[in-house]
Amino acid sequence: MLFNSIDFAIFLPIVFILYWFVVNKNLKSQNFLLVSASLLFYGWWDWRFLSLILFSTLVDYTIGRHLGSEENKTKRKFLLWISIITNLGFLGFFKYHNFFLENFISTFSFFGIAIQATSLNIILPVGISFYTFQTLSYTIDIYRRKLEPTKDFIAFSAFVCFFPQLVAGPIERATNLLPQFYKKREFDYTKAVDGMRQILWGLFKKIVIADNCAEFANLIFNNSSEYSGSTLVFGAIFFTFQIYGDFSGYSDIAIGTSRLFGFDLKQNFAFPYFSRDMAEFWRRWHISLSTWFRDYVYIPLGGSRGNKWMQVRNTFAIFIISGFWHGANWTFIVWGALNAVYFLPLLLTKNNRKNLNVVAEGRYFPTLKELAKMVLTFGLTVFAWIFFRAESVPHAITYISEIFSPSLFTVPKFPGIGPAFRLFLLVLVFLGIEWRARADQFALEKLGLKWSRPVRQILYFAIIISLFWLGQNKQQFIYFQF
Repeated sequence: MLFNSIDFAIFLPIVFILYWFVVNKNLKSQNFLLVSASLLFYGWWDWRFLSLILFSTLVDYTIGRHLGSEENKTKRKFLLWISIITNLGFLGFFKYHNFFLENFISTFSFFGIAIQATSLNIILPVGISFYTFQTLSYTIDIYRRKLEPTKDFIAFSAFVCFFPQLVAGPIERATNLLPQFYKKREFDYTKAVDGMRQILWGLFKKIVIADNCAEFANLIFNNSSEYSGSTLVFGAIFFTFQIYGDFSGYSDIAIGTSRLFGFDLKQNFAFPYFSRDMAEFWRRWHISLSTWFRDYVYIPLGGSRGNKWMQVRNTFAIFIISGFWHGANWTFIVWGALNAVYFLPLLLTKNNRKNLNVVAEGRYFPTLKELAKMVLTFGLTVFAWIFFRAESVPHAITYISEIFSPSLFTVPKFPGIGPAFRLFLLVLVFLGIEWRARADQFALEKLGLKWSRPVRQILYFAIIISLFWLGQNKQQFIYFQF
């Protein structure tokens, strides 16, 4: 079930009414309703995947209970490894089986050894990368004694399959989200209105910005051999805003929807394209995943402690693993390695923690130095996104080679260049709104509240009109494939 579908527009009000007006007197009934609604939401894609998420839930709940009562270190490690192997085993099979098989065959073929093997027609379960990491954090935190295991199976099930963030995050920690299922929720009108405001902005980012940018990004990337370097630059920029509007839009809708039911999820995007260096970018982009890798992979490897070699090793490890998490393709691995190259100089010179404040804090405009840093960081990000979007590494290299050719200095030409130019102007307006709200949780959090009620209503009405007027290029959410 897609957030930007009629199905969800019907589903959400029904669940909301049942939650607050039918089962609102009993906490367990509310949690059970959320579990039931979440399974319906998830099963809407393919009911066969329900057995997978239910099995994962049962395994981690059981292991968590045993970890909480077990004192023997060897047995505790054994239980933890059962959870890790089970969860990553499912993820590895469904997501990476064919990738490893094809590369295994290619490697032996390189040495003249022919191996006969048939790849499997495997359907990737929606959201498996997200809920796998969410349940893993639960068992790891119990193993580290940072969290007490829950005895409430319904609450734990709701934590695992909570429908707003089940499919594409944010990846919530049990320490933050699970305790919220233990507490009785009272309807908060202010929180609900704020949630609706965030949902509206998320839909705008997805339907108006991302989906329209996708039309031109797909056109140019899918036919890149036919276009000049200048046109390919436009394609890369359009994809840059497509993936941001698509993914951060999903997060906004998920966080806003959660607030309708009395839950607070962590901010997942903090206006990353205003970053002044790549370290700041990764503190602001997909925050829930970045911090997950930091806490459960990077720091256990040694983090930034140790000698220079260890720092280099750990940096490349974390970015390459992050790239591979995104998909079973060498393009994602190269994308991760490239970001490691971007990040490493900042780490080695100890400048990776410099820009912790909001850019141009307390000012309307950045300084020339800040602007130059933002432009450079944005340019590096756009370059890296080419590998992320390309069909293969050779495709990405060919794409980049054409950009750095004399055709870069020609006038861009591609079908629909007029609408594309108008879309580009709309993206600039979108950036202006986000710039004004860069210190907030999302663009409309406080921006609209500074205006009078009639002006706010005109703003919201204009956004709703734009959703219908400019929402003709419906696209699936990008991160569903991860």
